[in-house]
Amino acid sequence: MRLTAYTDYTLRTLIYLGMHRDRLATIQDIADVHGISKNHLMKVVYQLGLSGMVETVRGRNGGLRLKLEPEAINIGAVVRHSETDFYMAECFDPGSNACTLAPACALKGVLGAATAAYLKVLDGVTLADLIAHSARPGGRADKAIIVWK
Repeated sequence: MRLTAYTDYTLRTLIYLGMHRDRLATIQDIADVHGISKNHLMKVVYQLGLSGMVETVRGRNGGLRLKLEPEAINIGAVVRHSETDFYMAECFDPGSNACTLAPACALKGVLGAATAAYLKVLDGVTLADLIAHSARPGGRADKAIIVWK
């Protein structure tokens, strides 16, 4: 399973905002820290604002901040909201499935179970968990690189 860049940027933005709750952050701040496109982040932040997770403040001294507490932001829900699909193979997409093995193949069930297990793990994690893990001694608070143990 590989997350899209959009979901990666969404998670990075939330982690950054969660780790910098004492001030308004800007899209440029986040883009600079992570070395990612400001234009892509603008789309991410817009959707995060529509979702109600992030509050945007307009104006000269504006920026963005978390609207919800980190404990209330479930990572599984974020991933489901930001990913376009979870089609692990052609047979998952009924609109384009042309696989001749599909009627008798067990692979779809195995991959479906694996995807469900993957999402179940993410459902057990909140933004608060990721922030706490990133802020531990030896963690990299600026880049918020997560290595879960």
